[in-house]
Amino acid sequence: MGLFGVMRTGVSGMNAQSSKLGTVAENIANSSTTGYKRAETHFSSLVISQQGTGSFNSGGVQANTEYEVSKAGTISYTTSSTNLAIEGNGFFVVADEAGANYLTRAGHFVPDGEGYLVNTAGYYLQGYPINAGTAPTVIANGLGGLEPINTTQNQLEATPTSSAYLRVNVSEDEAIVPAGSRPSNNVAGSTFSHKTSMIVFDNLGNEVQLDVYYTKTTETAVDSEWEVTVFDAADAAAGGGFPYSSAPLNTATLIFDVTTGDLTAASPTTINVAVPNGGTFDIDLDQSTYLNADFTVTNVDTDGNAPSAVKSVEFDDLGVLYAVYENGTRTAIYQIPIANVISPDKLTPETGNVFSPTQESGDVRVDLAGQSGMGTIAVGGLESSNVDLGDELTSMIESQRTYTANSQVFKAGSDLLEQLVNLVR
Repeated sequence: MGLFGVMRTGVSGMNAQSSKLGTVAENIANSSTTGYKRAETHFSSLVISQQGTGSFNSGGVQANTEYEVSKAGTISYTTSSTNLAIEGNGFFVVADEAGANYLTRAGHFVPDGEGYLVNTAGYYLQGYPINAGTAPTVIANGLGGLEPINTTQNQLEATPTSSAYLRVNVSEDEAIVPAGSRPSNNVAGSTFSHKTSMIVFDNLGNEVQLDVYYTKTTETAVDSEWEVTVFDAADAAAGGGFPYSSAPLNTATLIFDVTTGDLTAASPTTINVAVPNGGTFDIDLDQSTYLNADFTVTNVDTDGNAPSAVKSVEFDDLGVLYAVYENGTRTAIYQIPIANVISPDKLTPETGNVFSPTQESGDVRVDLAGQSGMGTIAVGGLESSNVDLGDELTSMIESQRTYTANSQVFKAGSDLLEQLVNLVR
């Protein structure tokens, strides 16, 4: 068995080096592949049997290939808001056309013809839908509840106003308006100190103008009281003003401290209104002031919007995907999770730069970015391959030399065997 064993050992060594050269070739070919994880061949010895005294039966070598999945590549940045990279632990969850889920670090996602976000290999990015602004429920030990992310929002969206704020300065030197002729009485010739208007939105996205009246009602050495009355401007009399055809939407009394000019602790800071065919919400009046200056609107804003189509989509660093509408409003529509396993290097690589969990890798765990040890999301980033070309070329030269040496072992055994056969001639 000695000479045959030598030849078999040489063949074993050549096969092992062929495997290593194969991983080197794959690494070099994918050195520019986004999210690619380097393959590495390791060797272990094969012992044929226990060796007796005075003889030796050579064994061989066995090649084992693993992928350095846990080793991150460098992150480069692009101008695309749908390119994503993970800084730290974890993987994106993607699915093929059949709905089978996989893990990947390849985050070059672009919308396809139907609006689904797919990466270069055609896998669909998975995420949790966000409905009516409600945060998604994460299933920690599985991939349930996920669906392919679609960036196309075909229908127009109109959002009714649900909150607003209006901060003003009322003039300290205004005269007191007598009872009976104030805006809250809604009579012809009603008198007021100041007036402003603001736009809100109903359920259909129609603009609703609210007329807001400020009326000084009393003043003492301690405080000054002002009546705030809100009307629907559509109900105003011909030419505008009083009397409105409907009662005020609401009335509140603000109380200012005449020493500081700020609202007192006893003063209300909101006024609740119900918009026709819209929502009921509070207008925040806090931080209004009573100073010796002209009436001034210092800050005003409302939410809600008129019907608008989606202009673009963009992620934030928490993995929330927003639809950006033509009017500038943003609505959260999906949130992507991060998945991980106990032993990423034991994942099984699949075609398309994706991985499948195995018994050795452990079960998939899921959470949101930055939670439970998961990495964070770099929006606009792409993770490069973790292949170092210098190392690969060095490994290639080493394998070439070692392959040649093993071939010489095989040749030496073959030559000795030939000499043995020729002894009988």
